[in-house]
Amino acid sequence: MTSSPTRRGWLYGSVAAVAAAAGIGGAWWKQQRPGGGGSAEKLDSAFWALRFERPEGGEVAFESLRGKPLLINFWATWCPPCVEEMPMIDAFFRENSGNGWQVVGLAIDQPSAVRKFLARTPVSYPIGLAGLQGTDLVKQMGNTAGGLPFTLVVDAGGSVAARKMGKLDAADLQTWRRA
Repeated sequence: MTSSPTRRGWLYGSVAAVAAAAGIGGAWWKQQRPGGGGSAEKLDSAFWALRFERPEGGEVAFESLRGKPLLINFWATWCPPCVEEMPMIDAFFRENSGNGWQVVGLAIDQPSAVRKFLARTPVSYPIGLAGLQGTDLVKQMGNTAGGLPFTLVVDAGGSVAARKMGKLDAADLQTWRRA
């Protein structure tokens, strides 16, 4: 007895939906664990070798950020929650850079869109143009769904201290600053 194409389509569709739900659930669980899913994962030399062009020229070289706490925020101009959290991240940077905190925004977007956006809405922390490389990096850093915004906190020893998928709130920043 052979199954009809419609029945087979429903079966394949159901299997795909279950697999997608499992993947999203696993990513959510990993990021909701105590410490934001960091589990003291040490970042390797390939991470510290990353370099990104800056919209205004020059580059963000991760090697130069090593040894101090680092907040990396992956964002895009077309992502409303990304844009909404930027003033709060900028305030965090201005208030805590004197205490050693570093902040980098990695734009997963077209360079021209980022430049236009930052001309209207400047921030004081460095922005790197990550493009498609940023999408791969987000996934390597534990955000398997690739959603934005995504924030990664790295401690002074080079280990992942926290991950958050979704819009930040003030409590996130306060918790990370105290830790």
